[in-house]
Amino acid sequence: MTIEEFDTSLAALGWKVSEFCRATGLHRNTPSRWRNDGVPVPGWVPKHLGLLLELQRLHAAYLVPPKGGE
Repeated sequence: MTIEEFDTSLAALGWKVSEFCRATGLHRNTPSRWRNDGVPVPGWVPKHLGLLLELQRLHAAYLVPPKGGE
């Protein structure tokens, strides 16, 4: 995962980097190391974000009441 993909995933979730760090137990400087120091994003991060995005999709599909006359 590139840092741009990381940023895009967080934006799609409506999360800030600090919220991701709190939720995953990462030190708040870790994503900065990915961004600025060329440290690779660990393999679990895209999997975790993918699961969160899928949960968001399922929530929207099945738990959010339809709008209008649907």
